[in-house]
Amino acid sequence: MRIISGTLRGSKLFTLEGENTRPTLDRVKEALFSKINYNLFDAKVLDLFSGSGALALESLSRGAEIAYLCDSSRDAIKIIKQNIDKTRMLDKTVLLNCDYKKALLELKEKNLKFNIVFLDPPYKTDFAENAAKEIIKNNLLDNEGTIILETDNKEKVIENLDLDLLKIKDIKKYGRIYLLFLEKNIQN
Repeated sequence: MRIISGTLRGSKLFTLEGENTRPTLDRVKEALFSKINYNLFDAKVLDLFSGSGALALESLSRGAEIAYLCDSSRDAIKIIKQNIDKTRMLDKTVLLNCDYKKALLELKEKNLKFNIVFLDPPYKTDFAENAAKEIIKNNLLDNEGTIILETDNKEKVIENLDLDLLKIKDIKKYGRIYLLFLEKNIQN
């Protein structure tokens, strides 16, 4: 795994071994970042199920101001720290080692708002849908912000999203992977 573009282009990243994490494929990452690249300059980014931290670090490489990375796994946090050290991004990152619910409460208490939020949790859970709902309810997404949710089961996710709070801006398919681009449903 590597950083695709920007100031850190070509930097190889450490990854977790085993079946517990599933890095976003380079071709998916490339398509994703070409779609949101114009929103990254000086952006505040939240990578809620960080894994290796690749999405947050790619965002910083492309001009984001700061990235908050969260993972509940100690092994993932070790890898993220190694990647932050390797890319020399310590001053542009905030690392949270807790479950996503606790992280969202902590971020709410700090009155933070994010321009870009990445949600790429384990697929067989409802974490992404719940996190998206909590992000909107806790006012953590900037009015022009985007939540990018990765899933292999688009129908299940859409069925469980709170479409009173969220609006689906776009859906892209890459092999068996779907990226849902969500924003606040301001009409309500």
